[in-house]
Amino acid sequence: MDHRAPGGAALSPGPGAQPDPAASGPAGRGSSSAEGRPGPRDRPGPGAEARDRIEPDGTSDRRTAANAGGAEGPAATKEYPSAEAATEYDDAEGRRVPRKLTVTRVAAMRGREITEKGIATFRRAAEADGAGKSGLTALTYATMANFALDAAIAVALANTMFFASATAESKTKVALYLLITIAPFAVIAPLIGPALDRLQRGRRLALASSFALRAVVAVVLIFSFDSWVLYPLALCMMVLSKSFAVLKSAVTPRVLPPDIDLVRTNSRLTVFGLVGGTLGAGGLAAAVAAIAGSTGALILATGIAVGGAYLSWKIPRWVEITEGEVPTTLGYHAPAGDTAAYDPADEAAVPARKRRQPLGRAVVTGLWGNGSIRVLTGFLTFYVAFVAKATEHRPVQQAAMLGVVGAAAAVGNFTGNAAGARLRLGRPSLIVVNCTIGCAAVAVLAVVMDNLLGAAVAALIAAGASALAKVSLDAAIQDDLPPESIASGFGRSETVLQLSWVIGGAGGVLLPTDYWKGFAVVSAVLVGGLVQTVLSYRGFSLLPGLGGRRPLHAEQEFPHYDPPRGEAAR
Repeated sequence: MDHRAPGGAALSPGPGAQPDPAASGPAGRGSSSAEGRPGPRDRPGPGAEARDRIEPDGTSDRRTAANAGGAEGPAATKEYPSAEAATEYDDAEGRRVPRKLTVTRVAAMRGREITEKGIATFRRAAEADGAGKSGLTALTYATMANFALDAAIAVALANTMFFASATAESKTKVALYLLITIAPFAVIAPLIGPALDRLQRGRRLALASSFALRAVVAVVLIFSFDSWVLYPLALCMMVLSKSFAVLKSAVTPRVLPPDIDLVRTNSRLTVFGLVGGTLGAGGLAAAVAAIAGSTGALILATGIAVGGAYLSWKIPRWVEITEGEVPTTLGYHAPAGDTAAYDPADEAAVPARKRRQPLGRAVVTGLWGNGSIRVLTGFLTFYVAFVAKATEHRPVQQAAMLGVVGAAAAVGNFTGNAAGARLRLGRPSLIVVNCTIGCAAVAVLAVVMDNLLGAAVAALIAAGASALAKVSLDAAIQDDLPPESIASGFGRSETVLQLSWVIGGAGGVLLPTDYWKGFAVVSAVLVGGLVQTVLSYRGFSLLPGLGGRRPLHAEQEFPHYDPPRGEAAR
């Protein structure tokens, strides 16, 4: 008989024991043949190789060594694999694979692999073209947080009384809160650009503060969204979001990678913000709101705001360096009277901080056209929501109305950005003029149609034209301004665009909820903006100093009463 220890080692027979014929002799079943062929007991079983492969802790090797010892030495103790090793093992590619594959485990494993690959692909895209080293990746993450926060706040306010006042007698109160919140922004916005030009330190702090303040406002909203305090708080969120956009535009040229230009960089930031911020966070906020209501969406918005403040602070410190930059100015004064044209030969005599760079005709044309278009996009952002609340009392129909207009705007935005990335922007100001003509025409068409379809068509054309016109404006700024003035130029232009959007948003809140009445007012504004845009393109202006009565590329100027140092010394 075979004497074996529990660990698998054979025990030597005691004295007087009879030899087992099955274990000895050439004819024995367990012995090796004379030619050295292994017997059945020496050959491994059908599962031995699998056991040796799947036991990562070396148990099979120790058992084999114990068997090889034969009668010598104590019997080896059987070692069992750990719970983790019993359930998973590493395959040839280093992945954790369950020993027993089920449908649930396979689905979880595939989901984990797809998620890991998606995150890796996203990081490669965010860090491509040297963006990781230049600091553009950090700004991309902060921009995505801003888009995400706007989406979460929009979802949180969808079911509150912010939009429910469309049919009530509360229009006067809404107008009062708009006056309280938007009027200060209208006064401060033109000063943001010059303040950024003079601010030597604190850009990252300003970006982070725009998120931190919104986190505080979101916390207050959690406890106040059923009262009239909702209005000023919600509008403060809007103003702070637009302030971030202005600050971001001034920081972008300072983190520009050497392999891509500003036009592609701004389009890249917009695409990342829409996909990762608006769509991703908007869907998540909608799911949270469906489970926990507006309170849950506001809690999510608070977390996003805190994360955005952290991401803003992670932007590299070199965005604070402004030495040698020349601020831009929207107005233009011919080299006469109290100003004089700057000669590059007098660089040592006239320092950069005393010079000003007027914007050229192409940039001014782009600003007038883009500002007119932003009035329409801001108007549509709020107006359709108020119309839905005023005309349709069933939530499903309200959501359908907002979904139709929102989908049209999303398609237009992606189309405009894609077209702007592929078109040759040889004459960007002409593209802006055509985009402004299209928006004015579609606004008039919405007046004639007087229904939801007209609003959806207006949203589609306005979103596409806004994206394409913004890309053209970026190209004009890059071509028109010298390198030392590009950052300031972007800050000034974004201030104008965000202020125009806020004015359009105020109109969307205050105007009557009849389609033809609301679009009639906006059409009048767009027609006036179109006239000024065309006149600026041709070198004229309705407003002295703020139109096209200037050269295509204006020279830098400095105050004439502050002569260069060399002349002052003489």
